Amino acid sequence: MKIHYDVEGGEFISAGTASSKLKKTLKQLGISPSVIRKVSIAMYEAEINMVIHANGGVIDVDITTETINIVIEDEGPGIKNLDLAMKAGYSTASKQAREMGFGAGMGLPNIKKNCDKMKISTEVGKGTKVKLTFSII
Repeated sequence: MKIHYDVEGGEFISAGTASSKLKKTLKQLGISPSVIRKVSIAMYEAEINMVIHANGGVIDVDITTETINIVIEDEGPGIKNLDLAMKAGYSTASKQAREMGFGAGMGLPNIKKNCDKMKISTEVGKGTKVKLTFSII
């Protein structure tokens, strides 16, 4: 099953909509609650990052009998220092995002902690692509 979501940048009110919709779909498919929890956390963090940092983007999900594969892609500013961005607490979020309770610097670490496999491709000035894999067997 393939699912596509568009994510709007700067739209904090609708942030999390795609991850909520996917969570509902995974429940309907009978995916185990522990896998749903991991997917939901990782996808929410990725979605929020797109809203905060990248003026939105797209999320493509491919659900097979063995895995859930998610590709998150944006055309934002890219990540200048990926090693630093992977450290808990590091954030480049704006003052506005922080005042709303976002941008604590846990996004990428939480994504990595909850997926089975993560690959990040990023280029400053071009954007970021994150590939996540979750085992469902």
